[in-house]
Amino acid sequence: MTALPRKAFDPAARGPLHGVRVVDLSRLVAGNTLTKVLADAGAEVIKIEPPEGDTLRAWRVQGVETSWKTICRNKLSVCLNLRDPEAIRVVRRLAGTAAILVESFRPGVLEAMGLAPEALLESNPRLVVLRISGWGQTGPYRHKPGFGTLVEGYSGFAAINGFADREPVLPPMFMGDTYAGLQGAASAMIALRHAEATGEGQVVDLSLFEPIFGVLEPQMANWRLTRRLKPRTGSRSTNTAPRNAYRTRDGGWVCLSASTQGMTEKLFRAIGRPDLIADPRYATNPERVKRAEELDAVIGAFVAERTLAETCAFFDEAGVTIGPIMDAERLEQDAYLAEREALVEVPDADMPGGMLPMAGEAPRLSRTPNILARPAPRLGEHNAAVLEPLLGAEEVARLRAARILRG
Repeated sequence: MTALPRKAFDPAARGPLHGVRVVDLSRLVAGNTLTKVLADAGAEVIKIEPPEGDTLRAWRVQGVETSWKTICRNKLSVCLNLRDPEAIRVVRRLAGTAAILVESFRPGVLEAMGLAPEALLESNPRLVVLRISGWGQTGPYRHKPGFGTLVEGYSGFAAINGFADREPVLPPMFMGDTYAGLQGAASAMIALRHAEATGEGQVVDLSLFEPIFGVLEPQMANWRLTRRLKPRTGSRSTNTAPRNAYRTRDGGWVCLSASTQGMTEKLFRAIGRPDLIADPRYATNPERVKRAEELDAVIGAFVAERTLAETCAFFDEAGVTIGPIMDAERLEQDAYLAEREALVEVPDADMPGGMLPMAGEAPRLSRTPNILARPAPRLGEHNAAVLEPLLGAEEVARLRAARILRG
């Protein structure tokens, strides 16, 4: 295994968002992805967790909270029983000291809790209230439950994903939630910039649906023009050819995208078929798209004669855009990830060897790099550190004794 860069947590680390307090009432992936971006940049993200903890904590692999540990690094945990009015008052006090509040309840729940955005903004006019829900705060679906899976289906993504003779395929990862979280982090920064410039906070209405729907552009424009639905084509593209995955002699896979005329011609020369460049059936991209299956047979036969290593070396030498299809086992051994520090490991007593692999810093800012200040917190780990300066040690002790504050 390639030795991964080892990173140590530094509680004194300061990022560009140092001093920005974020109160995070969200659950699951979208909100936690959003606040991870902010926490990695140095924001003080205070996770308000229920007594059972954020749902991510329950997604364990061999007893280890891998989702929680990797998505919730750099955050603080305060555990409150939000069914108690006194806990709501604590949240309201925290919101009064915050720059951003993030929540992911169904529309109307925040109001029912006594934390309506209007009331929060009245006491803290600069506050950015970022609301995440499946379908948004308006519209006929606003009260429906909304998970990433549902928007991945509703957006049109699943309908075009997979093979023509099989069922639509949902993504095997948190696609809809992650898109929403990343767009939410950008929205939070836009709203924060406005608040800093004008003193005016605002409410950000972020649905899970709209971010993934937006990245599927131009599906609706294409439908309007053609009245033809985009078919499921597996790894082929309806826009360019050749583009597919091909199996090597030793059972590996490579992926190819020859999406420019120059790259296609370079590919044809590399595989010993320069005749295809002048052949009118393959000379232009529109004609190649019509005959993608024929091209796949030619390229697939060439690749099938070589191992994965031989295939990659050959096409790298030729300057053709073919690369290996990687899995976690291969990625762990890949020198690129280690040298780039795209994959790092940090101390973690729950992991074999005492080290937890996780994604490194992205993107890279030359002047204000992201930080690794602390590991994902234990449930309620920062109750005293966060609340005693706000409420006093005696009040925190009382809330703990009353089981309003847990952990």
